[in-house]
Amino acid sequence: MAEEAVQRLKQDKADPDEIAKEVAKLLEMKVQLGGDEGKHKFVLKTPKGTRDYSPKQMAIRERVFNAIITCFKRHGAEVIDTPVFELKETLTGKYGEDSKLIYDLKDQGGELLSLRYDLTVPFARYLAMNKITNIKRYHIAKVYRRDNPAMTRGRYREFYQCDFDIAGHFDPMIPDAECLKIVHEILSDLQLGDFLIKVNDRCILDGMFAVCGVPDSKFRTICSSVDKLDKMPWEEVRSEMVGEKGLSPEAADHIGEYVQLHGEHRGVEPLALFFQARQGGPAMERHKAAYTTGQAHRCGCCCTGRPEAWLVSTGGLDLIERLLQDPKLSQNKLAKEGLGDMKLLFEYLTLFGITGKISFDLSLARGLDYYTGVIFEAVLLQQENDHVEEPVSVGSVAGGGRYDGLVGMFDPKGRKVPCVGVSIGIERIFSILEQRVEASEEKIRTTETQVLVASAQKKLLEERLKLITELWDAGIKAEVLYKKNPKLLNQLQYCEDTGIPLVAIVGEQELKDGVVKLRVVATREEVRPVVAWCEGDWLLDSSSQLRPALQTQLYLTLQWCHQVVHGKVALLVHILSVVPKGEIRGVRHCHLMWKASKA
Repeated sequence: MAEEAVQRLKQDKADPDEIAKEVAKLLEMKVQLGGDEGKHKFVLKTPKGTRDYSPKQMAIRERVFNAIITCFKRHGAEVIDTPVFELKETLTGKYGEDSKLIYDLKDQGGELLSLRYDLTVPFARYLAMNKITNIKRYHIAKVYRRDNPAMTRGRYREFYQCDFDIAGHFDPMIPDAECLKIVHEILSDLQLGDFLIKVNDRCILDGMFAVCGVPDSKFRTICSSVDKLDKMPWEEVRSEMVGEKGLSPEAADHIGEYVQLHGEHRGVEPLALFFQARQGGPAMERHKAAYTTGQAHRCGCCCTGRPEAWLVSTGGLDLIERLLQDPKLSQNKLAKEGLGDMKLLFEYLTLFGITGKISFDLSLARGLDYYTGVIFEAVLLQQENDHVEEPVSVGSVAGGGRYDGLVGMFDPKGRKVPCVGVSIGIERIFSILEQRVEASEEKIRTTETQVLVASAQKKLLEERLKLITELWDAGIKAEVLYKKNPKLLNQLQYCEDTGIPLVAIVGEQELKDGVVKLRVVATREEVRPVVAWCEGDWLLDSSSQLRPALQTQLYLTLQWCHQVVHGKVALLVHILSVVPKGEIRGVRHCHLMWKASKA
């Protein structure tokens, strides 16, 4: 109303002072009502270190999750879940210098809470609270860290972790070796490129720190510095140890002599030389027996299939033997114990056939406080891509280790439950696959729809809905366009755009004949229906066009469906649900598909 008054005064060419007076009133009213002026502009964006995922991106993620879950289940794991936030005291003091990255929440009803930093500490709390002493579990869920995000490298503040853990008292190194086997299986299955799994042992590290002159009180903080060697050169790490953490230069130099040692990742060597250099042990005996009997290609481990010279991987045993002979380390109880475990671990890894991808690396430290034994980390060596000049740099893609004391921290009586586990870096893996798909321009299906129910003429909505109901009830993934009279061309175009392989077309002639026409979207071929249906356990065929090779298949298919849906679903249902996807072309010529309601 005030605006109208101003406009009217202007039209009437009223006195400027009178117009200005009305304008001032209008502005004052806008301020009182909370007008646009003074309003905070709302920016549509996701919080720093987080992102949305499109249907295409989610389809890629689902593939990765399915591969990981399949592997976890193959190894006998159960699944659990825990709250996304924990009591602050549950998480405090478990992550060393990384504790500053924990998200604390405001006081909610007298409880101090924090968002979970990982899935391992909540798992340990779960075991202690429920008095569980033996479990093999996997857990896939989001965790939160107040880190500096590097989103192009798969580093976020909110991200998924995929954890596999074995808890319980078992013989040494058998569960640890299985965790490494799982990492090898997953990375091989996802085809991310060449990778290396670095292994070390906290006992070896602590023994090394002791013989180098590191005070006990500085073990964990120096361990955190060593953990940065994959990102910083030794000179910078040494400077941090001496300048920031107060370690003596002599002790730092002694550490440098050790941590720059790596197991030679030379892949393979002639078996004859291998047996000359090593004696005893179950793995060696198995290799030797296979070699001497000419069955090396069947020994189930890392021997290659080359007949002229059977070869075997050696990734780390040499360094273990050298360190066992080291005059200082060999006299330290912790280091000697850790080296013994590492040697046993490599024997089991040899039996699993994966030592070609394993490297014993003394620079591997993993900064989390709760690790007590074997630690490991998987890294991609090089990411080749024909479409991208620069390799994709994403850091480590999996890590884990043994943490025998964590559960005891939560148990009132301090009872320990030994645990070992691995966490797969799903976000970094996804970052690689997403860039690879974008570079290759691969078309990704975002739905699993098997068939679109379409109509060729108008006023057939009722028939389309009846048919799709039967398909849904039979477990077939089907869609229909949400229009009463859609154009056939639009329906076919929708299938091409979304990747739906088949179209079931209902038309006036098909209704008269009591059949449905089937169109293969990729070839655009429409097949003339054959009338066949299931009555009792028999296939009745009103046409002689069925090829003999297909009759048994169709009979069994229809008999199976009759037991499930009482013979009311047509052959389209049976073909889609029983015949493997790759064989659909072989049976499409016999496809009666729908028993019309009048039948």
